[in-house]
Amino acid sequence: MDTQTRHALKQDRFATATASGLDWLDANRTNAIITATSVLILAALIITGVVIYNSRSATAQNLFGQAMDIYNTPLAQPGQPALPGQSTYPTAAARAKAANPLFVKVADNYNMLTTGKNAEYFAGLTYLDMSQTASAESELQKAADSHDSGLAALAKMALAGLYRQTGRDDQAVSIYRDLMKNPTLTVPASAAKLQLAALYETTNPAEAMKLYAELKDQDKTTAAGQIAAQKLAGAK
Repeated sequence: MDTQTRHALKQDRFATATASGLDWLDANRTNAIITATSVLILAALIITGVVIYNSRSATAQNLFGQAMDIYNTPLAQPGQPALPGQSTYPTAAARAKAANPLFVKVADNYNMLTTGKNAEYFAGLTYLDMSQTASAESELQKAADSHDSGLAALAKMALAGLYRQTGRDDQAVSIYRDLMKNPTLTVPASAAKLQLAALYETTNPAEAMKLYAELKDQDKTTAAGQIAAQKLAGAK
């Protein structure tokens, strides 16, 4: 077969393949358009979702930051004037009253974001500072259900303190024992055991001394162990 013939055959094959492709595209034009359109719509939805998420996240973080700035404002000390340009609050309750609405706003509107879950915890703390125990319990319960084990542990510790304040020692004991079995970086077992021992000081002194002794022996280098040693020394 000479070169010219081979070239002609190649051209024929190319023409046939191109014609077949065009025929297929023509026959499936509707499906092809639908598929292409679907891909474009999906891409647009993903991009829109990312933009909205980033925008909501930025707004939540900004509001949370404002609330934390207020919550971290120092309290006025009797007889000590504030430093030039420094803001202060007269009481923890007054400071909490200023910060709480922002924490609640973030908690209510952005509770699917990490910032929103953190806001639930601090909303609970500020309600506690204002002695609004029912609202505090509601917000802390939400934070205690967080998938973030560290945040959940902090919320549970705060809840246990609230239960002690409101005469529900049995519920506080249950939380402390759960935290002792499931320690986290934010609430190590020794911290929960120390609080449990403090609770037992009035209801079960013998058990309190037993827990303090365990802390003294097992956690000598921690703050909890040192506090336990002081408690035992004071009991002699």
